[in-house]
Amino acid sequence: MFYRRKLYDDLKNWKMKSAGRTALLIEGARRVGKSSLVEEFGRNEYRSIAIIDFFKISKSVKRVFEEESDDIDIMLKRLSAVLGITFYPRETLIVFDEVQFYPKARGLIKYLVEHGQYDYIETGSLVSIKENVKDIVIPSEEHVLRLNPMDFEEFLWALGDEASLPFLRDCLLARRPLGAGVLEKMSKRWREYMLVGGMPQSVVQFVETRDFSASDDAKREILALYRKDISKAKASDVAKILDIFDSLPNQLSRPTGSKTYRLSELDRAARMREYEDAFSWLEEAHIVSKCVNASDPSDSAIAQSRDSTTFKAFMCDTGLLVTHAFRGTGFSGNPLYEAILDDRLGINEGMLTENVVAQAFKATRGELFYYARSGDGDRDGRMEVDFLIGRDGKTVPVEVKSGNYRFHRSLDKFTVRFGRNIGEPVLLYGKDVMVKDGILHLPLCMASLL
Repeated sequence: MFYRRKLYDDLKNWKMKSAGRTALLIEGARRVGKSSLVEEFGRNEYRSIAIIDFFKISKSVKRVFEEESDDIDIMLKRLSAVLGITFYPRETLIVFDEVQFYPKARGLIKYLVEHGQYDYIETGSLVSIKENVKDIVIPSEEHVLRLNPMDFEEFLWALGDEASLPFLRDCLLARRPLGAGVLEKMSKRWREYMLVGGMPQSVVQFVETRDFSASDDAKREILALYRKDISKAKASDVAKILDIFDSLPNQLSRPTGSKTYRLSELDRAARMREYEDAFSWLEEAHIVSKCVNASDPSDSAIAQSRDSTTFKAFMCDTGLLVTHAFRGTGFSGNPLYEAILDDRLGINEGMLTENVVAQAFKATRGELFYYARSGDGDRDGRMEVDFLIGRDGKTVPVEVKSGNYRFHRSLDKFTVRFGRNIGEPVLLYGKDVMVKDGILHLPLCMASLL
């Protein structure tokens, strides 16, 4: 089952504008839907499509790459014959699926593009880690796109709802409340989205069965695959990668204080330099997203003030986080499903709420930033703002509240400290649109619209 993805339009634009002058590399986590998207695109937009899956490449196809790569014209003719697929000049798409398993094919992209007869798309989830690029020159002819888990709007599309998000956009622009009926409906869908997540395998199970346990089974398969991938990392990094991966729920569910990642919770003697490669691996695999502290948020170029040693670590997909947090139990032993569906707010939902907002911002903005200040013993100077985003040339502070909040002290302190240089502060919470005390209050389901 293929569900509509926003990146499809980017693929069409690439085909039209590139006209064969570049290849396309689609990165993303394993099981995020890269192969399905490219296959759908190829079958709809080309006369023929040849998909070469390097995870399970046949000996005959591999032999073509090994024996004929010095003569691209002959190589392509032999490849057409071995696959039994006719290649039509300018009307055939050749897909190198999971190209990280055969870096040599990626190294040939420069010459395949120069040949000029066909279009090429590569897909991969670990394409940039050192082990997969050490023997090749990264082709400058690659145009890179990232496929993220399905966002909230794509989730609604899968449920057959294409009307709700445009209405929410209109309400955001007009600063107009959604109304009780729409807010109740969208909040329910948002909670479902948090639990199911955006991995297509999980979404398919939920859409077809409306059964959270079927969705949970799909997510467990994905998490098992991730652990298997981790086991194949550099031997000296495997234990550290697993430690970070398994610590994510605990790091995000602290009842009070900062969500800044603390290595000391893994090992009191741990040092960041010892774990840098492990974090990099998880980022390159698109399993973990770092949210970096911006030490000077008054600068509209937030990235210039990044403090890379201080960060929060989010999971790429909140639905996976739900299952990962209770990996030692089955679906029936996971209390998050019933609690969230019944709207019983608590610490664990706070963990999931911040993660799902990070997921939304990662999809729309790429890099994630927040602001934390210890106060150096001054309690009044201590603050942490959950996210910083750029809008209209200014830095906008965003707070996330999962429950019925009474205060937003950090947001108030931040506004006082940097008021002249920031945009309209935003508070994402469980109620309707309003502007109060100079702060734009939005329902959590509108996070992806910012």
